[in-house]
Amino acid sequence: MSSERAGILLVDDMEDNLTALEAVLASLDEPLVRARSGEEALKILLRQPIALVLLDIRMPGMDGFETAAHIKRLGQTRDVPIIFLTGAADDSGYAFRGYATGAADYVTKPFDPWVLRAKVSVFLDLYRKGREVERLRKEVQDLKRRARERT
Repeated sequence: MSSERAGILLVDDMEDNLTALEAVLASLDEPLVRARSGEEALKILLRQPIALVLLDIRMPGMDGFETAAHIKRLGQTRDVPIIFLTGAADDSGYAFRGYATGAADYVTKPFDPWVLRAKVSVFLDLYRKGREVERLRKEVQDLKRRARERT
């Protein structure tokens, strides 16, 4: 996977939910990476570039809030945006807790596929622009270094 094609990490313990997310996001033509638990998600985040995490809140074991807290604590992953996904009947305090945990956005299931795709597209665009800024910064540093070496 090149730096321009970091994956979208889909984290949910329910197979049907992962399949639905893949169907909605497939048209974005970006790598979709599945995790069935918070622990699995953390391992994936440390192994490969991820542009965005779609994270279910209600999972057995480490729930979405705990997973997000771990993601935001690690230097290597703290800047990866998280969109929380949760059922409409869930506690109204979930949204506040999600944002307090470091979520960039919060989507209620069942979600509108067009809205979710649009939100994900924005984060992918931000990721690409960030990579481009980093590439240009390194290029400028390299040019400055070469200019100093010539003098």
